[in-house]
Amino acid sequence: MMDWTDRHCRYFHRLLSPRSRLYTEMVTSAALVRGGQLRLLEHSQQEHPVALQLGGSEPEELAQAAVFGARAGYDEINLNVGCPSDRVQSGRFGACLMLDPALVGQCVQAMRDAVQAAGSSVPVTVKCRIGVDDQDAYAGLQRFTEAMVEAGVQILVVHARKAWLQGLSPKENREIPPLDYDRVYRLKREFAGLTVVINGGITTVPQVREHLQFVDGVMLGRAAYHDPFLLAELESSLYGEPLPTREAVLNHLRPYVEAELARGTALKHITRHLLGLYQGQPGARTFRRVLSEGAHRPGAGWSLLEEAMDPVRAAA
Repeated sequence: MMDWTDRHCRYFHRLLSPRSRLYTEMVTSAALVRGGQLRLLEHSQQEHPVALQLGGSEPEELAQAAVFGARAGYDEINLNVGCPSDRVQSGRFGACLMLDPALVGQCVQAMRDAVQAAGSSVPVTVKCRIGVDDQDAYAGLQRFTEAMVEAGVQILVVHARKAWLQGLSPKENREIPPLDYDRVYRLKREFAGLTVVINGGITTVPQVREHLQFVDGVMLGRAAYHDPFLLAELESSLYGEPLPTREAVLNHLRPYVEAELARGTALKHITRHLLGLYQGQPGARTFRRVLSEGAHRPGAGWSLLEEAMDPVRAAA
């Protein structure tokens, strides 16, 4: 979710779901180590539990980045070896690393050792795909998982699609390779002591509940971004929490918005994450249009959100 799940997005999502674990967008270890700590690690205490997701392939550099994350207060350090985009392949990290389980294991071990040496117990986890290119249907994933367990990984997040590194765009990699949930279920059965979290193509509450019969957790990506109220619906379904209204969620966001505006943040950087809140509801299109057209204007503030909510209230 590079360029998507920034700190404003995460704060908003936390209001919708008090219990979910939130993940940062993927941050490269090189960017952190070369001086981007303050900007790239900034987050609100209200976001917790929140995980820092790293990309990289140099064990020493990843170890340094993991320590920075632990010291910044993150609850988990996640190494992403599942992203198929050209941007990450060119830096030799992301999904291409699944072809070198030994190197990933070295990276994880270096990260764990460094975090523990810094006096932290923050877990180091891994996110991967079920395979890459023409890897064997299951044996490749099995070998990769064995290497992760040997390196000390206790939590593995698995996107249930292969990654095709040549010939498919990142968008196509999210849609064209077929989903194979059974392969992830099998992985959980064979590695019973490993916490396995499934990801990929999951968009509804019933789907989440179905997956939880076979694995330990479910990760949502674009579904939670484009239809963020799904997070509140899951909170209600899984934990029995009263379902809030969308307007109540926005009103809870107001102090954050006004504080960010006071420190110089442009409204558009926050409202771009709110566009899907009324997905499927009467007035949703006007809500999106008002925010999209007005948030970039100089001086835009909370009154714009009130204006955006008016047609939704009228349609209710």
